[in-house]
Amino acid sequence: MNLQRFAIPVLIFGLLAIAWRSYGWPGIAAVGGGLVMWLLLHLTRLMTVMQRATKRPIGTVASAVMLNAKLKPGATLLHVTAMTRSLGERLSAEGEQPERYRWRDASDSFVTAEFAQGRLTQWTLTRPPPP
Repeated sequence: MNLQRFAIPVLIFGLLAIAWRSYGWPGIAAVGGGLVMWLLLHLTRLMTVMQRATKRPIGTVASAVMLNAKLKPGATLLHVTAMTRSLGERLSAEGEQPERYRWRDASDSFVTAEFAQGRLTQWTLTRPPPP
């Protein structure tokens, strides 16, 4: 079970309750303003990553070997998209778990990444045979 799914709303409600008990409506306004700012920062990051990804062909990366070195288990799909500056080529069917994506470089090396619930679980680097 994903703990963040429940912990973040409980934390937000707790902050609002503490603000209400301590300062009343001005406290709610201050905490609400901080939460809106936090939400806008995340939305801005998401939009920036997606704008950069639209400027590259789907499934391409500068170096598959460097991508392989930078990947870490538990990274989100958004984080991997930000690293590659490209949307991955979808290999799995829509809505199927785990999701599989592939990024290829100019030398035909590619990284195939597997995401379960939006988090990176495993990946493989495949290089073409030498000529």
